[in-house]
Amino acid sequence: MVVHGVTTVFEQENRKLQITRYGQGRPVIFIHGLSGSGHWWKRNLPAFTPHFAVYVVELVGYGNAHRQRSLGVQADARIIAAWLEQADLKEAALIGHSLGGQIATRVVALVPGRISELVLACSTGLLRGNPVRLALKLPRAGVSGRLSFLPRILADSARAGLPNLWRTGRSLLLDDVTELLPLMQVRTLVIWGGRDVLVPASLGRQLAQAIPGARFYEIPRAGHVVMVDAPEEFNCTVLDFLSAGG
Repeated sequence: MVVHGVTTVFEQENRKLQITRYGQGRPVIFIHGLSGSGHWWKRNLPAFTPHFAVYVVELVGYGNAHRQRSLGVQADARIIAAWLEQADLKEAALIGHSLGGQIATRVVALVPGRISELVLACSTGLLRGNPVRLALKLPRAGVSGRLSFLPRILADSARAGLPNLWRTGRSLLLDDVTELLPLMQVRTLVIWGGRDVLVPASLGRQLAQAIPGARFYEIPRAGHVVMVDAPEEFNCTVLDFLSAGG
């Protein structure tokens, strides 16, 4: 099923954030991870667009917004928060994958009154280590999930370029959201792939334990790109979570 959207650009201080909207209803916002793009949500959009107004964000420096210098975790969160304010979106659900989950966590801290639910999918935020060692894990992470998705990972990485990937990767590892987690006042689902070799499921459990009332759900046979590896289970689990709150 092909889902067509309407793309707009939000600009702040000469930085352009690209957002594509699909469907009508309460807002649900997808934020991709490091080396990602809006394409990473193609298997999820058909399940969400009949029920929600879905906004797919492409971070500065990535996807169709790639001809720019990437910003880093906190600056990405600030520009997304500014867009939410300008668009006057309320009772929004944020769904962030990997780096996108870390950014989403900071967005909640910046505009808590606009967010009703948070979904952290294989999210960074507690991941630590050397950027080079992290980079060396990327090929293994790619082959631990759906192999047919590997060309998309490689294409989006090439489009973003090594300087952007390096800059964002360093920001990801240096940014610590630990102090924010106990202060989160939104309903939170932490969903993980049991075969994630990049961000282990043990870190997902730590995230869930640190956020008041958060629920942890593991999909055993999925890898790091959990919404691609197991789209049906991911979609059903997240939709059930959103429905329970709405």
